[in-house]
Amino acid sequence: MKRQGKHKLGWKSFLLLCLALFILPAGSAFAAVNKPFPQHTTYTSGTIKPNHVTQTSMDNSVKTKWNAWKAAYLKPAGTGKYYVKYNSAGETVSEAHGYGMLFTVLMGGYDSNAQTYFDGLYNYYTAHPSSLNPYLMSWKQNSSFENIEGEDSATDGDMDIAYSLLLADKQWGSSGTVNYLQAANHIINAIMDDEINQTQWTIRLGDWANSGSYNTATRPSDFMLSHLKAFQAATGDNRWQNVTDKTYTIINSLYTGYSSTTGLLPDFVVYSGGGYKPAPANFLEDANDGHYNYNSCRTPWRITTDYLISGDNRALSQLNQLNSWIKTKVSNTPGNIKDGYKLNGTTFGSYNSGAFYAPFGVSAMTSSANQSWLNSLWSHTAGSAAEDYYEDSIKLFSMIVMSGNWWTY
Repeated sequence: MKRQGKHKLGWKSFLLLCLALFILPAGSAFAAVNKPFPQHTTYTSGTIKPNHVTQTSMDNSVKTKWNAWKAAYLKPAGTGKYYVKYNSAGETVSEAHGYGMLFTVLMGGYDSNAQTYFDGLYNYYTAHPSSLNPYLMSWKQNSSFENIEGEDSATDGDMDIAYSLLLADKQWGSSGTVNYLQAANHIINAIMDDEINQTQWTIRLGDWANSGSYNTATRPSDFMLSHLKAFQAATGDNRWQNVTDKTYTIINSLYTGYSSTTGLLPDFVVYSGGGYKPAPANFLEDANDGHYNYNSCRTPWRITTDYLISGDNRALSQLNQLNSWIKTKVSNTPGNIKDGYKLNGTTFGSYNSGAFYAPFGVSAMTSSANQSWLNSLWSHTAGSAAEDYYEDSIKLFSMIVMSGNWWTY
């Protein structure tokens, strides 16, 4: 082939220029995608994925769920901003916002607008700071995008936002409109300053939870161990090791002390009598605060994801007991899973919620003994109808992990 002159535009370059100028929507960022979906990550040796469907089929199921999620929940919030519609009233919370930022960075490469969405979500986050720390997000806004119910933070939303910014640095680099790595460091340091109890090294409920029993309380659905390890890697702040170690200690303390036959973790945890125990009824939200309910239903996804990525087996006994218990409890039938259990395994829920069954698919990945169970959970999740924002978000996260498409900083 004849070499092009140095000032001539090759046909591939010309095609890319046309795409940039005429095909991409206005405002779309045109940056290299370094980790495009699907990623097909190699997880810890001995772990499994669904094997009754092809990898392409799993990837396509994730794409389908993402397309539906985006259409239902990802909405414009004025010029240059996006938000995640949390309920029918058009409100949002920082938890939902963190979910949206994670999804958009993970779906980069498949969704050509992913960086535009991500930057719009980032702009919304920076426009709604907590009054206690400007790098943390005010936890709730109404349909007019006004902060409501207190201008303070919720730790889980901030942790997901911070982690998504680290992934964005890997996905698109930090030399564009937003310096993702710098922004990540700001919020990671803010989390350490105001959302970590630096005496106990526990994860607080928010930047407001700095006195009384709230100062030492924690929430297992915030036990995002891969996030904690990434925060340490990104900042070089070895205090994050203390948080990681304490989090594993609490998981095992709760498991051996309160759920040795089930592996279930409670929605909220309090520090009392020199140890950590399930919160009493109505500690923060409702009568089920000490049970496995709509917060801790996320723990099989959150905790197992770290094992899949890092191989850190400090919570593996708890996860294995959880897998054994739930399979027996529901007779290996995902449709029998209910939305609420006491730590001893007693059922109090009545609905087959995707927020509960999908995370069990992630925890099933720890052992080949769970293969048929995992396959059933994949099919039940992939074939499920739309529910609400919360359920649909957790189903999508669980499918990203189950399909081998989660990756880390």
